[in-house]
Amino acid sequence: MAEADTNEIAQNARKYWSADGYKEGGVIREVDYASQSGGLDPSLEGIKIVDTDTHITEAPELFTSRAPAAYKDRVPHVKRINGTDRWFVGDRDFGTLGGNVIRKDNNKLLGRLAFPKLEEAHPGGHIISERLKAMDDMGVYAQICFQNSGVTQAGSLMSLGDPDLALKIVEIFNDASAEYQQESGQRIFNMAHLPFWDQKALEKEARRCIDMGLKGFVLPDTPERVGVPSFNHDYWTPFLEMCDATGTPINFHLNAAIDPNTLTWEGFEFEQTLSVVATMFSIGNAATMGNWMVSGRLDRHPGLKIGLIESGMGWVPFAVEALEHQFNEMLPRFSKILTRRPWQYMRDHFYCTFWFEKVGPKLLLETIGVDNVMFETDFPHPTSLYPGVQDHIKDVLGGYSYEVKKKVLQDNAVKVYNLPF
Repeated sequence: MAEADTNEIAQNARKYWSADGYKEGGVIREVDYASQSGGLDPSLEGIKIVDTDTHITEAPELFTSRAPAAYKDRVPHVKRINGTDRWFVGDRDFGTLGGNVIRKDNNKLLGRLAFPKLEEAHPGGHIISERLKAMDDMGVYAQICFQNSGVTQAGSLMSLGDPDLALKIVEIFNDASAEYQQESGQRIFNMAHLPFWDQKALEKEARRCIDMGLKGFVLPDTPERVGVPSFNHDYWTPFLEMCDATGTPINFHLNAAIDPNTLTWEGFEFEQTLSVVATMFSIGNAATMGNWMVSGRLDRHPGLKIGLIESGMGWVPFAVEALEHQFNEMLPRFSKILTRRPWQYMRDHFYCTFWFEKVGPKLLLETIGVDNVMFETDFPHPTSLYPGVQDHIKDVLGGYSYEVKKKVLQDNAVKVYNLPF
């Protein structure tokens, strides 16, 4: 990889969860926790709600406590810089610990990304026993979890220039994820990371993760941005064949094929910019979906399951309908490669999630497909569905049968992630 590319990746790591999001300010929303923590609503009795997008903050000792002796002084560790907890690998700043806007007293911070110090935030962000209590209070049985900081992002790790150390960091994260599953009683399922800068290491670690019982992988939509071949390349074929054969899903968590930060007006305050960027990240996953549909990959891997995570559902009908039109107008030459239509690809391969939306779940669920929609809260991130999880579910799914509710809230996620219940 060129030095300029490496420097850009390192800069992106330092910018991960922008420092502006930790400045003084923001507004505390007082939460009447007693009225919002009654567990599962009686109308949903018998449903084990699976929250398909949450975040586990990497605890400060996650890497140092698990690293072999030869790596103890080299793995990620936390320093407090100007009052903010940040990850470091050696003297390189890998950014903050990620988003947690739920305060330890259960109130919610608005207009910021997180509290600057870990001890100010809800302990369920990084302590499994505390997370389970919060889940019980919200009426959530299981959670699919994603990383919260940039320290485990494979693209950032590549910038270290030390493939051996980068691989060890990924392995430690995945080992910890397997521990979380066991400690939680098979209720918390962290998605695995991969050393995708090395094809053989990628395949070996993927097999190890599957054998350990991890339930899915999180990937970038456009790996070519960090010097790795795109998904069009046979570099990825053995890995995708492995996922197809084992039923292991791949997930694109806001890894859209666009950079929304380039789309906002100059002169905005932090909160203004983030409001637009967050919306465009979601809609940008239309490109992620389109890339896979036109690539021919889905015909080569007919059992592949793809999660479009933290992206909402309301944009899906428009995007698929637009692709249907483009298949007619632009792709007749590919008719022997693309053996299905976009709506069929959608229903065979893709799974979207919703949290804050009302229009989508109320009016578009059957259009998208009741087998292709899952529920999430995005706990404990900014914009998370907190508080009021059960009230929102009752509102948006109240017009559907118990069977449909069970599919959306439980069965679809159990099928996608091969969950043990």
